[in-house]
Amino acid sequence: MALTGTTFFFVLVVATFLAMVGTVALWPKVGGPRALRWLTHGVMIAVCQVVAISVVATWINNSYGLYASWADLLGTTSSANADAMPGPPASRAQFNHSTRDGVLDTYFRGGHSTLSGQVLVWTPPQYDEPAYRRKRFPVLILMHGVPGSPQSWVEHGGMPGDFENLMKQRKVHPFIMVMPVIDPGSVDTDCSDLPDRKVASWLAYDVPDLVKRKFRTLKGHSGWGVMGYSTGGYCAAKLPLQYPKIFGAGAAIDPDPLTGDSSVIPDPELRAANTPTKLVARSKARVSLFLATSRQDRVSPPASIEKFLAASATSSVQVRTQLLSSGGHNYQTFAASYPMAFHWLGAWLSAPR
Repeated sequence: MALTGTTFFFVLVVATFLAMVGTVALWPKVGGPRALRWLTHGVMIAVCQVVAISVVATWINNSYGLYASWADLLGTTSSANADAMPGPPASRAQFNHSTRDGVLDTYFRGGHSTLSGQVLVWTPPQYDEPAYRRKRFPVLILMHGVPGSPQSWVEHGGMPGDFENLMKQRKVHPFIMVMPVIDPGSVDTDCSDLPDRKVASWLAYDVPDLVKRKFRTLKGHSGWGVMGYSTGGYCAAKLPLQYPKIFGAGAAIDPDPLTGDSSVIPDPELRAANTPTKLVARSKARVSLFLATSRQDRVSPPASIEKFLAASATSSVQVRTQLLSSGGHNYQTFAASYPMAFHWLGAWLSAPR
């Protein structure tokens, strides 16, 4: 029986009803010693709770497409930040070793956007090796989903561990990884500059300025890329088109529909100016984009990527797509696209030099 769909859901509803009726009917008939009766009653209550919770969990999964199949749920498929508070400017921001895996943490205020937020940074092992001390490194900005936070990449997204494994397999060259908050103050703008909140400026100017001040980074768009999942994937498809002199490549993994969301940006003209499918149709930028999703991901439908690909036909943008056969809108599916996404980024962005 499939995990998604109405059949399994209604089976659970019926099971919950039968469990409740059975408990009421059999409760007074349970015999034996007191300890045995208590144990039996406890089991009956537990069964009712388990099936009731299963109904709610299945309804949530059907609504949001988190897991597309039993294999997806079991991990056998193959292939809220607080309101932003004023922080120190980039020139005075200090990084702290506050997370695992050598990830640095800071909180600062951007000079271009006047927004404040958290930024995590990870430097590859090579960064501190003698042979690399005079080398500058490419930078990859990782953008989380909404709701989410920079820590989502570390706690759920497998970073930087999954990336280190790919480096050890010589499938990608080293990057400095930067994980900023993409909705400062918990206000989602699809990484756009709105009249009262300039999130695109935060990501395209303020965060890079901070990293350039504190780390040895490459100059030019061939040394800077973006990668994201879900809402962050939408942003990864959009920002290189809007800021091609800053970002040379982007990887959008299971992105939100690339045709724009009226609930995020109600104004039609402003939304069109920040919609990836409309941006790519008229783009003359020499940037490259990697787009990935799954046939079963209803939050990131393949049709959205197909529309984007068709719109890019008349542009100068290089586009590569990946369509996984299975997987819902979850971190396991996101991670399945890492090898190809990082390979694409590594092919278009410069190695340390």
